[in-house]
Amino acid sequence: MLGTLFKKLGLKFSLNDPQWGRNSQNDNKQNNDGKKPNNGPPDLDKLWQDFNQRLSRLLGGKSGGGGDSGGGGFNPDMKGAGVGVGAIAVVAFLLWLASGFFTVQEGQTGVVMTFGKYSHSTTPGFNWRWPYPIQSHEIVNVSQVRTVEVGYRANAKNKQPKEALMLTDDENIIDIQFAVQYTLKSASDWIFNIRDPEETVRQVAETSIREIVGKNKMDFVLYEGREKVAQDTSQLMQQILDRYKAGVQITNVTMQGVQPPEQVQAAFDDAVKAGQDRERQKNEGQAYANDVIPKARGAASRLLQEAEAYSARVTANAEGDASRFKQVLTEYQKAPAVTRDRMYLDTMQQIFANTTKVMVDAKNGNNLLYLPLDKLIAQSAASATSSSNATVGTAPAIAATPALKDTVTPTESRAQADDRSRDSRDSRDREGR
Repeated sequence: MLGTLFKKLGLKFSLNDPQWGRNSQNDNKQNNDGKKPNNGPPDLDKLWQDFNQRLSRLLGGKSGGGGDSGGGGFNPDMKGAGVGVGAIAVVAFLLWLASGFFTVQEGQTGVVMTFGKYSHSTTPGFNWRWPYPIQSHEIVNVSQVRTVEVGYRANAKNKQPKEALMLTDDENIIDIQFAVQYTLKSASDWIFNIRDPEETVRQVAETSIREIVGKNKMDFVLYEGREKVAQDTSQLMQQILDRYKAGVQITNVTMQGVQPPEQVQAAFDDAVKAGQDRERQKNEGQAYANDVIPKARGAASRLLQEAEAYSARVTANAEGDASRFKQVLTEYQKAPAVTRDRMYLDTMQQIFANTTKVMVDAKNGNNLLYLPLDKLIAQSAASATSSSNATVGTAPAIAATPALKDTVTPTESRAQADDRSRDSRDSRDREGR
């Protein structure tokens, strides 16, 4: 403001100006030799006199007459001077008040502090606060997704062993790199409650992952438990940060790399390969068992059912035979001779129905004549096939009956057969009587 006032008064206060402190009259004045005066140090009395004159004209004062010696007095108008000073003070106060305006962009929050203490938070838009030194403000981006890396920096190859190496529940060392993404849910807590917010979040993340890994075994963390470890770490981090009132909301925990230390990587690969071979052989054995056991169970079930069916069949046949024998016994008791002859005839019928040989009883003796009918039939078929163009001759008919009483020889006549049948019936009648 003083620079603006001096500019209005037409004064130059630049140390680099060679004419500093000299007015135009002195610049144009020549000495007695007709030359301009040399550049020298400014005349402070003359400078102060020029300043008073110009200030009096600005404030409406009156200046007394005077010569070149600068003896004129300065008689300012006190009323006009007070008005001028008041106007300057009002302008300065308005400029001071205007310095309290600030703008907050969308997705940001303004935190206003009164003498360094939290006062309130502002919404996006045009806001005002009391100017410095009464109040100050700080703008915080609450919509930005921030990232903290643990175990590496910027690249997974740029590892940080002090952060990455951890101990599992089964006393194995494991190398883990992961990233934590978070947003801010309270700008005031983020500013006032923690000293170094980003470093605090990194330390909380490292503490949480070490606690989770220390409660699980190495194989679980390396393979099937990655998602579970990340989820548990996120929950534990949120609990710790909420206790700290850090104003942080954890959004995601991403595992970048989980592996054993490089010093034992080869041995670990061999162990993993052996474990895979073991699982493969177990699966093959289980597949073979799944193929053999059902077949054996099916065969056992089939044999059991067959045995039960055989038992049921034998039992049923035995019961049927017993029932039939009882029925036959009842009929035999009613007519023993007739039943005995009938049983004999049925038995002989069954025997001769299943044979190709016939025995014939001669009339005059008990000699039996054996007729190989099967050979005769085979010879007849062969002769019929060889002599297909010859006339088929009439072969002697041989009647074979299931009972001996109806069987005749080729030389017997029909009358002789009838006589023998009648004699058989008479003999049976006598036996029945």
